Amino acid sequence: MIPEIEKASLEDIKAFQEEKLKEVLCYVQEKSPYYQRLFKEHSIDIKSIRTLEDLIKIPVTTKEQLQNHNADFICVPKNKIVDFVTTSGTLGEPVTIGLTDADLDRLAYNEAISFACAGVTENDILQLTTTIDRRFMAGMAYFLGARKLGAGIIRVGAGIPELQWDTILKFRPTYLIVVPSFLLKLIQYADQHDIDVNASGIKGAICIGESLRNQDFSLNVLANKIKSAWDIELYSTYASTEMSTAFTECSEQQGGHHHPELIIVEILDENDLPVPAGIEGELTITTLGVEAMPLVRFKTGDIMAAHDSPCGCGRNTLRLGPVVGRKKQMIKYKGTTLYPPAMDNLLNDFQEVESYVIEIYHNGIGTDEIGIKIASQNASDVLLHDIKDHFRSKLRVSPKIEFCETQEIQKLRHSKLQRKPVSVIDKRG
Repeated sequence: MIPEIEKASLEDIKAFQEEKLKEVLCYVQEKSPYYQRLFKEHSIDIKSIRTLEDLIKIPVTTKEQLQNHNADFICVPKNKIVDFVTTSGTLGEPVTIGLTDADLDRLAYNEAISFACAGVTENDILQLTTTIDRRFMAGMAYFLGARKLGAGIIRVGAGIPELQWDTILKFRPTYLIVVPSFLLKLIQYADQHDIDVNASGIKGAICIGESLRNQDFSLNVLANKIKSAWDIELYSTYASTEMSTAFTECSEQQGGHHHPELIIVEILDENDLPVPAGIEGELTITTLGVEAMPLVRFKTGDIMAAHDSPCGCGRNTLRLGPVVGRKKQMIKYKGTTLYPPAMDNLLNDFQEVESYVIEIYHNGIGTDEIGIKIASQNASDVLLHDIKDHFRSKLRVSPKIEFCETQEIQKLRHSKLQRKPVSVIDKRG
């Protein structure tokens, strides 16, 4: 199930997207109070925007603008919105996104072709280990996408390894939709209860929320831990509520594929100008085919690189590399620029680390400080020194590290108002 446009030449894909761009600009000029105001304030004639390169004539839209003027982005009467979702609010107040019937159909199509990208077919059964409630778009997308593809889906929900394994052994799903670190908990439970993970019938896992790969697409520490115990294929997928679109790895596992029918991609530098392929910048998107809340040049806040070399799967679309970090979570620490994912990877090197929270805050002179709270059954000065030495060796810095009780870490990681656990708490305001 590869859409024809994804097998087209780069020139044809570009021409296709430029026609779609004209459509979305006409639509928001007619329907969106926010973009009507933006175009007027900046004297933008949308007829002058004919190519993807012309997009730089339009100011970017930020998360803050979407938060502060949320209702002004809505392009349909409220009675046309059939589903209300919110962003996770990791970096600020959650944003409300409304979807019409047509938007839900688009969401289903997006996830169906994304699953197909990872090799899922109508003969497969997917086990959903994430929530479908709590205003969570992704859970709905996974369900609708599996239904659109014709695959089976089992809605187990988040957590509870015992229930997950009971379901796996009872219904024999072939793929899991899962946060990758949760796979380690499933492996641990299986070890404790004499379950052979490699006889479970699971072929692969479509992994969300955490990175599986280094920037060269090699498996990172977390993925290697999983693969050493469970011989399954691991597929990264990247998405956000605002985009209503996913970028999922194919069999080549060299980045998440772009769907040209659904979204326009830019990777921008600090001056909001495009960077060359392979160079890191901020992912900025323009949605295509969205009815309720289309976005034009929306800056996602995620730093990554796009790759345009040919892919062995037959698609000619660009691919997004692993997220380097979130722009707002960039840390300037003792002369070194860091992002939390780099620290995640180092902490995953230690089997003794059961869970952790990274806290970022300002010190008395206003510069960034990092504190890491770790839960471990083997807490010792030796382990502490080993972790600090590992940080110094790999990142050239040594943050403040302290051991805490597991309950304290869990309380920090889990909030009643959040849909997913957090590993980073940014106290810098």
